[in-house]
Amino acid sequence: MSTQTILVVDDDPQIRDVLSMALERAGFDAVLARDGAEGLSQARAISPALAVLDIGLPEMDGLELCKAIRKDSDLPILFLTARDDEVDRILGLELGGDDYVTKPFSPRELVARVRAILKRAGGAVSGEPAATDTSALKIGRLTLMPESHVCKVDDAHVTLTSTELTILSKLMSRPTQVFSRPALVDAIWGPGMVVSDRTLDSHLRNLRSKLADAGCTDAIETLHGVGLRMGPCLGS
Repeated sequence: MSTQTILVVDDDPQIRDVLSMALERAGFDAVLARDGAEGLSQARAISPALAVLDIGLPEMDGLELCKAIRKDSDLPILFLTARDDEVDRILGLELGGDDYVTKPFSPRELVARVRAILKRAGGAVSGEPAATDTSALKIGRLTLMPESHVCKVDDAHVTLTSTELTILSKLMSRPTQVFSRPALVDAIWGPGMVVSDRTLDSHLRNLRSKLADAGCTDAIETLHGVGLRMGPCLGS
């Protein structure tokens, strides 16, 4: 198995060094960039497996960098932020980020989140058998092929982030099951990972919006006080 490359974009040289050491100890290659413009250039040049983006970057901030990357790539993105305002973090997820870590951070936690995102990006769903990833999942007008990262409503392709794909794959693999929010968080991010309700809500809102734009308005049902499950995917 080839070594995966992680792009780290942060204007603080100490943080770049800490992340580089932590990632390389974990078996990754780390490529470093000092600002948003350099980060965008590196993202296009090396096609990394994942990018860690500081939000407060010079030249082009992390949110603008994420938007630029998302124009032509579904590269998994982990935001790194020193800001206390949760609006910034949620905005990052709504722009296409997969997760975030707040400074000061534990390098071990960051590596764990990188691994979790990469696992989702590869189509694997925590706790699900491999068979989930080897065949297409189809409900109503909606088709999902997790291994090839393909989602379609009828013949219209829907571009999903790795986290959105994992949520949809989890729900579609057990279409009659109602997932409680804690169970869904554990299945997607892994047991013991601290993820706020706002983070899950942001990913669900983005996913629903993308499916609705493609013509499937009833893909995910909310049973208030109980949890979430797949809908019939017949709406338009």
